[in-house]
Amino acid sequence: MEQLNPNSRSDPFGSRINRAHSRLLAYGVPWLSIMAGSLAPWLPVIAPAPVLPPFGFLMLLGWRFVRPGLLPLWAGLPLGLFDDLYSGQPLGSGILLFSLALLVVDLVEIRFPWRSFLLDWLAALGLLAFYLAAAALLSGAELTQVQLRVILPQLLLSAVLFPIVSRMVALLDRLRLMRVRRLG
Repeated sequence: MEQLNPNSRSDPFGSRINRAHSRLLAYGVPWLSIMAGSLAPWLPVIAPAPVLPPFGFLMLLGWRFVRPGLLPLWAGLPLGLFDDLYSGQPLGSGILLFSLALLVVDLVEIRFPWRSFLLDWLAALGLLAFYLAAAALLSGAELTQVQLRVILPQLLLSAVLFPIVSRMVALLDRLRLMRVRRLG
């Protein structure tokens, strides 16, 4: 009599018996995590200058680089609008910058289909620098040399946090693909 392998009914995402991917998790986790990142300005951080990186934008870049085809190009509009509502930026700046970033990342993917994490990190760093500079310009504040120097710590913190955010996005992607019990 042949013995059955006890692992034959499972895979890295869990048991296959009476389990299926949840559409709510598959489509909702990326959007909700980006929206949760956009709520970061509400954290109680007291600082004389803006030091928190744009977590919503970091999450958007993380999802776009980790899972390239998951977010459509038009996702910049609703996600940027949500970011504008909670970040304090003028309405439309997040929409414009999120949409432009998705277009640029799409061009990077077309130009370099086989890229490394280093290239993703450099592209994200360039997009973050552009985002912070453009957000400062679109904010309506008078830009001085001192204010532009204040952006540097925010940019450096964003550059350091991008690999951590990418790893967090990869873990959220595993949650997104987890099989859950199917009823009925």
